[in-house]
Amino acid sequence: MRILVTGGGTGGHIYPALAFIRYVEKLQPDAKFLYVGTHRGLENKIVPESGIPFKTIKIQGFKRSLSLDNVKTVQLFLKSIKRAKEIIREFKPDVVIGTGGYVSGAVVYAAAKLKIPTIVHEQNSVPGITNKFLSRYVDRVAICFPDAAQYFPAKKTVLVGNPRAQEVVTSGKSEVLQEYQLNPDQPTVLIFGGSQGALKINQAVASALPQFAKKDYQVLYASGERYYADLQKTLTGQTASNLSIQPYIKNMTDVMANVDLLIGRAGATSIAEFTALGLPAILIPSPYVTNDHQTKNAQSLVAVGAVKMITDAELSADNLVAAVDEIMGDAELKETMAQASKKEGIPDAAERLLHLVNQII
Repeated sequence: MRILVTGGGTGGHIYPALAFIRYVEKLQPDAKFLYVGTHRGLENKIVPESGIPFKTIKIQGFKRSLSLDNVKTVQLFLKSIKRAKEIIREFKPDVVIGTGGYVSGAVVYAAAKLKIPTIVHEQNSVPGITNKFLSRYVDRVAICFPDAAQYFPAKKTVLVGNPRAQEVVTSGKSEVLQEYQLNPDQPTVLIFGGSQGALKINQAVASALPQFAKKDYQVLYASGERYYADLQKTLTGQTASNLSIQPYIKNMTDVMANVDLLIGRAGATSIAEFTALGLPAILIPSPYVTNDHQTKNAQSLVAVGAVKMITDAELSADNLVAAVDEIMGDAELKETMAQASKKEGIPDAAERLLHLVNQII
C-alpha cells in the first residue's frame, strides 16, 4: 500500500497523521509513505525527524480582511495544485489523506482531480475552512467529534476519532512520576498549557502553587519553555514535596496514564489522548483559535459530564484550586467523570481510519 499524507501548520494536524503512519507501519511493514507539507510549517521539522519521506509545496492562507495578499494567495494555490499533481504522479499513491492546514487543501484537491481516492480527517468539533472546502471533492470525511458531522455531507462522513488515542492507550501504569520527583502512589494532578505554555494558565498556576503545596494530592506542572525561567525566579524558596514544575514533559502519554486529573487547553489531540485513557479533566479553552473551536470541543465534553470548563477570562488561582479540590476530594464525582470521559474516547481510531482507507481503494 502506498499512502500520501498531508497536513501542517500546527501539531494538531501533524501528530494524528504520524500516529496513523506508525500504526500502519506495524501492520504492514512494506507499506510506503510520503508526507507533503510546507517549508515554513511545524511539519518541516517534525516529519523529517520521524524518518518519513517528506516533500514541500509553497502555499499561504487567506487573510480574513480584504487584502492584496489574497491575490498572491490565489496564485500560490494554483501553482501549488500543479506542484502537488507532479508529486502525486511521481509517488503514485493508493490513497491521499489530508489532516488539515492550507497545504492539505492543495494536495487533496489535486488528488481528487486526478481520481485518486481521498480522505480528510477533521480533528475538531468545528471544522476549518480547508476541510469544509475539500468535503465536496473527497471520497470520505473522517471526524473525531459527533458534533462535526453537521458541517459535512452525511453520506461521506464517518466517526473515526483521532489516531493519537490509539498510541496513548498502549501506555500503562508505571513509576514514571519518579522522574519528576513525585510519589507514584499519591493522587496526582497534571497541568499544562500546550508545548509552548499559556500565559493565563501560567499566571493562575503560579498564584495557586502556595495553596496546592498544602494539599494531600500532588501537582505536576509543565509551564512551557518560555515561562519556565521567570516562574523559577518567582518561586525562589517556595518549594514543596508535592509540587513539580517542569518546562516541558517529553513523555506526556506515559505521564497521562499515571495521573488522576488533567488540566489544560481543549485542543483536539489532547482531548483524544485523555478520553482514550478515561481521565477526568478541567479544560481552559484558548480564546485565540479559529472559530473558537476549543470552547466548542470542551462544551461537547461538559455536556456528557466528562470535564469541567473554566473560561480563559474567568480563570484565577482561587477558582482553579476550588475546581481541583471539588474533583480530587470527591471520589464518586471523579469516577463518574472518568467513566464519561472513557465513553467519549475512541481508542481504536487508527484502526478505524485504516478500515476507511481499505473501503475506498
